[in-house]
Amino acid sequence: MSPTHYDLIVIGSGPAGEKGAAQAAYFGRRVALIEREQVLGGAAANTGTLASKALRETALYLSGFRQRGLYGVTMSLKDKVTARDFFYRERQVQRTEHERIITNLKRHQIDLYKGQASFVDPHTVRLENRGVEPVTLTADFVLIGTGSRPFRPPVFPFHDARVYDSDTILDLHDIPRQMLIVGGGVIGCEYACMFAALGLQVTLLEGRDRLLTFLDADVARLLTACMIEMGIDLRFHESVTAVEPSPAHLAVTLASGASINVDTILVAAGRSGNTSSLNLPAAGIAAAKRGLLGVNAHYQTAVAHIYAAGDVVGFPALAATSMEQARVAMVHAFDLKYKTHVAAILPYGIYTIPECSMAGATEEALREKGTLFVAGIAHYAANARGQIIGAKHGFLKLLFAADTMRLLGVHAIGEQASELVHLGLVALHAGAGADLFIETCFNYPTLGEMYKYATYDALGQRAKAPAGAPAPTAPKEP
Repeated sequence: MSPTHYDLIVIGSGPAGEKGAAQAAYFGRRVALIEREQVLGGAAANTGTLASKALRETALYLSGFRQRGLYGVTMSLKDKVTARDFFYRERQVQRTEHERIITNLKRHQIDLYKGQASFVDPHTVRLENRGVEPVTLTADFVLIGTGSRPFRPPVFPFHDARVYDSDTILDLHDIPRQMLIVGGGVIGCEYACMFAALGLQVTLLEGRDRLLTFLDADVARLLTACMIEMGIDLRFHESVTAVEPSPAHLAVTLASGASINVDTILVAAGRSGNTSSLNLPAAGIAAAKRGLLGVNAHYQTAVAHIYAAGDVVGFPALAATSMEQARVAMVHAFDLKYKTHVAAILPYGIYTIPECSMAGATEEALREKGTLFVAGIAHYAANARGQIIGAKHGFLKLLFAADTMRLLGVHAIGEQASELVHLGLVALHAGAGADLFIETCFNYPTLGEMYKYATYDALGQRAKAPAGAPAPTAPKEP
């Protein structure tokens, strides 16, 4: 029996796979999508993006964190939160997302195959599923969107049921009293905040001297202060050298020589590309460090008709960018004259407590380039909507070119920061400057109004700068 032929085979149903398949199918191409897991959506739907954000909202709700002291009543966590309580809403969100993806594939008439895909040659993919005869598919083009999985350093005894990674933490059976989180990246910080809000004693280890080095330094500094205020034991320049399990606890030895006993460990030590089972050599492709695939500006691998997008190509490994990468790849593959590149300015959202978000340049990057800039800041506590929602901390920082007052960067920390950043993101894409925010009439009371006052602050800072001197930066969070 001859193989079934398609215009495109997509391997993986996460954000890159789904959107890449839909992009090609929308323009009339015959598309097959292969998924090895029982559920669709990849890490975004099942272990990462949506799951962790749903858990964050659940932690805030169950703990009454947003309402603490807001109405003259002390809110506290219910006597005993069970794992079932914690994961209930996350499971609902997952089911809804699975249904949405299936509906989208059907609407675009994409053929869905379940099983493990591997290359036979550059145009042929073999599909194996337990208990079923292997299926062979061929295609003119292939899109690899297999995503990534947590990296597991050998020092940790993952065979112990109390040691988790960022995927398996969703199988937590009981809410522990204590948790050690190893790795102060995005995932580690997000989970540290969630579990601390639920009342756990959380220790977070970070090997560097600060959290989230890609963020604006003032944002990272305030996030660190807020996490410490939540009761998180933050330890910098620290790592784990040994873990000794016992029935009572996990005894952890640190690089500094200190030791701690904990109930549970969550390891957030980065991720590796899901490529080991694809038989890449048969396609003429070799994976790089941690299984990642190298691609060019069109998301082509070393073999021109084989594309890759999403987490499997590495940074920034965001659901939003993964979707855009796959769309760009398919436009190039089929010469669709549509979306030719991923946006030059990308938003970043970190769903800690409080949220952090950014778009454009940081102060550090501008200084390195020798760009003269002025920074303006508006605090949540001085904003009417911020007062209404009880935001004690948080700010919006805008960075402008000192000479033209063109917007260069937007940085926010506080409630709804990941939404607030989008107004600045659009302004950055439009090449807009201070006049846009000064002339705009914002709803009152809204957090968006902070754009106007951060701009006023920047103009004031600019006016104070001596002639020919670099413009001063904005005042820090009080």
